[in-house]
Amino acid sequence: MTTAVAPSAPLTAADRCDRCGAQAYLRVELQTGGELLFCAHHAREHGDKLKEIAANVVDETHKLTGTPAAAPDER
Repeated sequence: MTTAVAPSAPLTAADRCDRCGAQAYLRVELQTGGELLFCAHHAREHGDKLKEIAANVVDETHKLTGTPAAAPDER
């Protein structure tokens, strides 16, 4: 028997790191059920342990390296 996993919703600015409260960029869906959210800093700090307990990881840290929007002309 195969179990389908529903896709996770994208992380938003309202999603906060469970460790420090900063904006979350990583969602860890646990093998035991439930999920944890982490900012990029804490995701890196706890990355090895998270890989051991994760059933699925949604990593959106690429959003941190995007090019900022250009400032509008000030005329």
